[in-house]
Amino acid sequence: MGCANSKADGTTADIVKAAGKAEPVKVVPLQVAPEGPFKADLDRIYAVKVSNPNNLAIKNFDTDYFNSLATDEDRTALIQCVRSGIENVDSGMGCYAMQPSDYDRFKPFFSKVLSDYHKVPTTAKHVTNWNLKGVKGLPEDGKLDLAKLGLPALSMRVRVGRNLADFPLPGAMNQDDRVAMEAKMCLAFDKLKATDGYGGRYHSLTPGHPDFINESEYKALVKSHIMFKDMAVDTYLATAGIASDWPFGRGCYVSEDKQFVIWVGEEDHLRIMCMFKGTLLNDVFDRLHNALDVIDTMPGLSFARSKDYGYVTSCPTNLGTGMRASVHIPLPNLTSDGTDSKAKAICKPLGLSVRGTGGEHTPIGKDGTCDISPSARFCISEAEIITALYTGLKLLKEEEKKAGIPDDIVKIKSIKKSNPTNIAIKTFNETYFNSLKSDEERLALLQIVRSGIDNADSGMGC
Repeated sequence: MGCANSKADGTTADIVKAAGKAEPVKVVPLQVAPEGPFKADLDRIYAVKVSNPNNLAIKNFDTDYFNSLATDEDRTALIQCVRSGIENVDSGMGCYAMQPSDYDRFKPFFSKVLSDYHKVPTTAKHVTNWNLKGVKGLPEDGKLDLAKLGLPALSMRVRVGRNLADFPLPGAMNQDDRVAMEAKMCLAFDKLKATDGYGGRYHSLTPGHPDFINESEYKALVKSHIMFKDMAVDTYLATAGIASDWPFGRGCYVSEDKQFVIWVGEEDHLRIMCMFKGTLLNDVFDRLHNALDVIDTMPGLSFARSKDYGYVTSCPTNLGTGMRASVHIPLPNLTSDGTDSKAKAICKPLGLSVRGTGGEHTPIGKDGTCDISPSARFCISEAEIITALYTGLKLLKEEEKKAGIPDDIVKIKSIKKSNPTNIAIKTFNETYFNSLKSDEERLALLQIVRSGIDNADSGMGC
């Protein structure tokens, strides 16, 4: 969950600058662990608390709670959860659940980590709800038609992380577990393949699997952004045990139209994704929800859930809904300065993130296209995520129109000179336009003369 590969040895840490020169500084741990089977790990934890206070897992690791656990088995299990944070001191999160029950089993630890990351009380409880009926601010018929907001067909994508209740989470799985989980999921894939609107096939990386694909086929799927890469290069996943036993138990199901994909054996047992280009926001969510119901209702394939924390994921950052939903929207007027700062200012109060179309830390598109997505995963319902996305797109469209007013006025002035017989533009009075009481009225007048602006050779133009 961090950016750089870094190791902690309990003796040295950060390089600080003193007198214009970098000098190594020895870390003085807050305390020293007593002799025993956990001394080495605890000493490293104490050192990381000093050297990397933003490592949330280590920051919230409480020795008194650790010592209060009933057995060494429990203590070993908690250490395994924070192993990634011990080995990768620059981690932002620094922990992964190893078993579906870990969030409840080690609640005194995880509740603090969740509170710290998601900015919720330690007593917070997650509620699952997909129902849009009666939600304030949405159309009464429940159809979230972006065309009615004046938007073109947009690229939409929604994905969720899910784990099966009957298996350890990926960090604690052995090779046999991974192969058995994949085999069980193939029952669901058989059902999806026989279902209208899905079809398709499964691609397995497990040697000897009936749906095995060779190296060139695998690379082609990776190149097409359909399949995930070998996780061994990710030191955070590797030290957590999540990347172990590659390529056994790994694969992906792809629907006939290639718009619905399920990864098997990545950070979670399943990463379920639906892509769509259109104007009806409901379509992408409904297709995903229907597929989740197909899997979750099959015998032996129920999803792991916590009574307080919702759907269980390996990483606490995704806990709750496990969902990331995004839409790509062109905002040429709001991004005319070459940045997405105006879009971010509009989206932030709604809990929406703005980033480049290639993901976090990537530039916006040349035409001003931005990726818009709700920031929260935990203590927010699926219905609230959908609502936030729709509301954000509506507001962005309104602000995009307003941001385009100066450009329209410039065009009108130019057409007055180049095409004086364009009656609408000839008659357009800027003083009257500026006297209108609101941006809404000014936009309405611009819409009336839009034909004349976009077609300078118009005779009437309105």
